[in-house]
Amino acid sequence: MPWYNWSAWGGEFWFARLFVQRTMALIYLLVFISIARQIRPLVGENGLLPMNSYIETIGFWENPSIFQLFSTDRALAIGSWVGIALSLLALVGIPSKSGILMYMVIWGIMWLLYLSFVNIGQNFFENGYENLLCECGFLTIFLGPSSMLTPVVVIYLFRWVEFRNMFGSGLAKIRGDDCWMDLTCMKYHYETQPLPNQLAWLVYRLHNSVHRISVLTTHIVELAVPFLYFGPPRLAAIGGLITIIFHAWLIFTGNFAFLNILSISIAGSLFADSLVPYLNILPQTTSLELVPNWFQMVLITLVIIVIVLSYYPATNMVLKNWRIPAIANSIKIVNTYGAFGQIQRTRFELVIEGTHDRKITDDTTWQAYKFYKKPSNTKHLPRFLVPYPYRLDSQMWWMASQSPESPWPWFIEFIRKLLNENDNTVIPLLKKDPFNEAPKNIRVIMYEYRFTSFNEWMRSGNWWNREYIDVYLGPISLDDINKLQNTITE
Repeated sequence: MPWYNWSAWGGEFWFARLFVQRTMALIYLLVFISIARQIRPLVGENGLLPMNSYIETIGFWENPSIFQLFSTDRALAIGSWVGIALSLLALVGIPSKSGILMYMVIWGIMWLLYLSFVNIGQNFFENGYENLLCECGFLTIFLGPSSMLTPVVVIYLFRWVEFRNMFGSGLAKIRGDDCWMDLTCMKYHYETQPLPNQLAWLVYRLHNSVHRISVLTTHIVELAVPFLYFGPPRLAAIGGLITIIFHAWLIFTGNFAFLNILSISIAGSLFADSLVPYLNILPQTTSLELVPNWFQMVLITLVIIVIVLSYYPATNMVLKNWRIPAIANSIKIVNTYGAFGQIQRTRFELVIEGTHDRKITDDTTWQAYKFYKKPSNTKHLPRFLVPYPYRLDSQMWWMASQSPESPWPWFIEFIRKLLNENDNTVIPLLKKDPFNEAPKNIRVIMYEYRFTSFNEWMRSGNWWNREYIDVYLGPISLDDINKLQNTITE
C-alpha cells in the first residue's frame, strides 16, 4: 500500500473526499455570491472601509491579496464572478473528472480568490470562520480528482482541522464565560445570538433543565468527541455523525454564516468507505490511479508544513492565556479556533431612523431602515436562515453588543452615505430604504430586545419586546456627520 494511502486501520476514503469536495464547492458558491452582492459597498473604492486606504497601511506579504495589485471595483466584481463560476463547476464535479493539474488549478484559484477577499475585507471578514474556510480551501487543493487514489494523509489533515475547530471551541467555553461552567449559557444563547430565527424563539421557551442538559451536551461534543476523530473507522464515524447533528441543530436555530455547514463538510472526512458500502457510486480501489511521484513530493511538503505550523496552535491551546482566534500566518492555514467563549446576557439592537424634516421637533416623523435579517421590526423573525454571511447585519449586532462609547468608523461612514443624496453605495446592503430621496436627519436608537412569551405572540403577533435605552447617535445631518468624521480623522 502506498504511504500516502496508508491509515492505521486501512481502507479507502473515496466517499469522504467526494463529500468534502462537493460541500466545499457549495460553501464557496454561497460565499462568492455573498461577496458579489456585498463586497463593493463594504470595501470597494467608495465602500464603508475602502480597500485602497487599507492597502496603503500594509505590506503585500503581511496580507497577500491579488486586490493589492488590482484595487478596483471592476477587479472585485470579476473576482467574485470567477469564484461563482468555478464553484459551480466544482459543485457538479468538473474538477474531479479532470486531470490532477487542472483539478489543482481550479481549486487553487478559488482558494486564492477567497484569501484575497479576506485579506482586504477588514472588519467585515475578521470572523474565525473566514480563516477556517481559508485553511479548508487550501487543503482541498490536495485531495485530487476522483480517478485517483485518495491521499489519506490529506483526509487526516482535515481531521486535524476539525479537532482544532471543535476542541478549541470547547476550551474557549470552559476558559471563557462562567455561564458555560454553571450550565446556564443556553438560556441566553438563542435570544442573544447574532441572527436568530423562529425555531430559536420556540426553543428558548423550553424549561431551564433542558438548557442545562444542552450546555452539558455541548461540552461533551466539543471536548470529548473530537478525540474519536483519530480512532478506528467506526469510532471516527460516530464522532462524525455526532458532530454533524450538533452543527445541523445550530443551522436550524440561527445563523452563524457558513461556520456550521463548513464544520459539517470537514466532518465528512471521518467516514471511511467501509462504512458506506450501500453507495453504488463507490469505485473499486483497484480501478483508481496511483498518485504520481511529483504529487507525492507535494504531499510530503504539505505534511511537513502543517506539522511545523501546528506547533503554534497546539501550544496556544494549552496555554492559560491563549489567544482565539489566532492566525498563524498570512495565508491563514493551521490556525487556532474557538467559537463563542463569551455569551451575551442581554440583546441590544441599534435601530436607524431617518426623517425629511430639517428641524427636529416633537412632531417629527421617523422611518426605520430595514435590514435583511437583523432584528428591528418587532413583528419580523425569519423562519429559517440559509448559512449565508450577512456581513453588515452581523457587524451591527457585534457593535451593539460591545456598546462602544463612540460609533466605529465604518458605521459613521454608513450613516454619512445614507444622508448623501448623491451616494447610494450602501443601499444594496439594505432590505428596504424607506426614502425616495436621502433624509435630512438620521438618528440611531439603542433598544434592549427580548423574545415575547407565547401569549404575547398570540395576542400581538410580535416576536420581540423592546425597551428604549438611549439615543446612540443623532439626530445628525450630513453637515454634522462630515464635521464628526473630520474630528475623528484629526
